[in-house]
Amino acid sequence: MMDWTDRHCRALHRTLSARALLYTEMVTTGAVLHGDRERLLGYDAMEHTVALQLGGSEPADLAAAARIGADLGYDEINLNVGCPSDRVQSGRFGACLMREPELVAECMAAIGAAVSVPATVKCRIGVDDQEPEEALFRLVDLCAAAGVKTFIVHARKAWLKGLSPKENRDIPPLDYPLVWRLKAERPGLTIAINGGVPSLDAAEEHLARGMDGVMLGRAAYHTPAILGEVDRRLFGGGEDVDPFAAVELYRPYVARQLGRGVHLAAMTRHMLGLFHGMPGARTWRRILTVEGVKAGAGLEVIDAALAAVSRAQDERAAGRLEAGEAA
Repeated sequence: MMDWTDRHCRALHRTLSARALLYTEMVTTGAVLHGDRERLLGYDAMEHTVALQLGGSEPADLAAAARIGADLGYDEINLNVGCPSDRVQSGRFGACLMREPELVAECMAAIGAAVSVPATVKCRIGVDDQEPEEALFRLVDLCAAAGVKTFIVHARKAWLKGLSPKENRDIPPLDYPLVWRLKAERPGLTIAINGGVPSLDAAEEHLARGMDGVMLGRAAYHTPAILGEVDRRLFGGGEDVDPFAAVELYRPYVARQLGRGVHLAAMTRHMLGLFHGMPGARTWRRILTVEGVKAGAGLEVIDAALAAVSRAQDERAAGRLEAGEAA
């Protein structure tokens, strides 16, 4: 979710669900150790519970980066062993590490020794010509021996040659049964499933299969309103948060960030899908996209877009009422 789940995205998602665990974009160890930490690692207190996702392959660097993340208050340190981008491969981290499970275990042992918060792994089921059953189980078993208790498994291979990162999210076939089997045969581990989960109905099906958790990526980003039902449906408590309520809850955050000089579009870009499938959704997107990028744009843009959605929904409701009366 690089370039997607930044701090502004996570703040929006937190308004919709109080219980979901949020993850940062993957941040490389080099960036953590030598880059602008406020820009790369800064977050709002409202985001908790939030995990820092790291990319790297040097145990000492990962331990140092993990320690920085824990000191900043992150609730979990996650090592990404699943990203298939060219930049990741050239840096010897991400999905290419599926070929080096011993090194991954060494990295996780170093992270675990450096921090007291949970140290977790996000991986694929294999890469290229690897046999998924062998690759996945070996990686998990070695990391478990190093102290890792939680794994998030994207149930696809990554093809590091021949497919783009975008194609790697869709073309390799999903193998959910293999991940279900991993949980069944390793009951003492916490296993969450990821990859192609389009809805909360689908998430509930995975939980019914024994999964300990479900990671939503594109579905949560493109249709964030589904997160408004997560606490009630998946955690068994809490009131649903509709998109209108989410916007109101997000406004104070937006106001604070505007006061710090953040451009409105940096925040509203994550809101474009909030009313997906609802009357007025297109107008909502148009106003935020066109007006939100202008110099000096502020909360009035969000208010105008929200008013347009409200009018569209009122008109739809009035049309249905008239049709009902005529019938």
